Amino acid sequence: MTPRSLSGGGHPALRLLEDAGYDLVFPAPGTVPSEEQIRSSLRDCVGYLAGTEVLSGALLEELPNLRAISRNGVGVDSIDQEAAARLGISVVTAPGANSQGVAELTIALMLASCRSIPWHDTQLKSGDWKRRQGREISGQVLGVIGCGQIGRRVASLALGLGMKVLAFDEYPLASFNPSPDFSWAPLETVLSASQIVSLHMPPAGLPVLGAEAIGLLRDGAIVINTARASLIDDAAMLQALDSGRVDTLATDVFSSEPPAPSKLISHPRVITTPHIGGYTKESVDRATEAAVENLLNALAT
Repeated sequence: MTPRSLSGGGHPALRLLEDAGYDLVFPAPGTVPSEEQIRSSLRDCVGYLAGTEVLSGALLEELPNLRAISRNGVGVDSIDQEAAARLGISVVTAPGANSQGVAELTIALMLASCRSIPWHDTQLKSGDWKRRQGREISGQVLGVIGCGQIGRRVASLALGLGMKVLAFDEYPLASFNPSPDFSWAPLETVLSASQIVSLHMPPAGLPVLGAEAIGLLRDGAIVINTARASLIDDAAMLQALDSGRVDTLATDVFSSEPPAPSKLISHPRVITTPHIGGYTKESVDRATEAAVENLLNALAT
C-alpha cells in the first residue's frame, strides 16, 4: 500500500518492490485513505508505504500480516508506535528527504506574509485596487524554534536573504554556526526578540505557542508553522490575531486534514496551504526512494 502522493503508481522506485516480488495496492488514489480503506486494503499486506494518515493501535490489531510501516517522511506521531512494537511491526522513516521542500515553503510563506500577497491577490481579482503596506524581509529577525534538518535549512536560506536568525533547540548542534548573524538562544529570548517566528519542532505534550508564549511575542509578529498543528494553541492564536499581537499566521498543517471550517482558518490574517511542504517533485522522489529502500530492508529482516 502506498501514500496518496504515489497513488498513480508510476514512480520508478516502486518498481523495486515489484522486482522483489511484491504486489502493490493503491487504496485511495489522490486522497488520504479512510480508516476503512486502510483496513480493507492492508488486510493481506506485509508492508505499508505510509503518508500522514492515522494508524491507531486498534487498526493495527486488525492487520495480522503487516510486518513493516515505512514513512515517506520523518513524523511518526500519527502511528501508535507502542502497538506497532507490541505487534512486531517495524516502523521506519526517511529523515531529511523533504527538508528542502519544507524549508523553501517556509520562506515563501514568510515573504507572502510580509507583503500580504494572498490578500492583495484576492482584492485585485474582486475588482478592488487596495494596498497594504508591507515590510522588507531583509534585516528582520527570524526566530527558528526547532533547529534540526529543516530548521537549519530555513536558517541558512533566511541568512541569504539578509535576515538575522535566533534559534532554539532542546539539543542544539554546536557545530552549526553559519554566519555572524546567527546565534543560539533560549526559547524566551527567541520569542521576545524575533519579528518572525517559524516552528520546526516535533509534537509536544503541550502547545509551544500557548497563551503565555504568545504573550512574549513582539507586537505585530508573524508566525509560520510548517511542522505540526499541535504546536499552536488555536484559541490563544485567534485572540492574538484579533488583538494585533500577531500580524499574520501562515500554516501548512492542521489538526485534521482536510480541516473543518473554523474562525482561525477563515481569519483575514491567516494564510493557509494544504500540507504541501514536502510535496515537490524533488522531495517526493527523495522520500519515495528512501521509503522503498527502508521498506525492503525492513521486510528482509
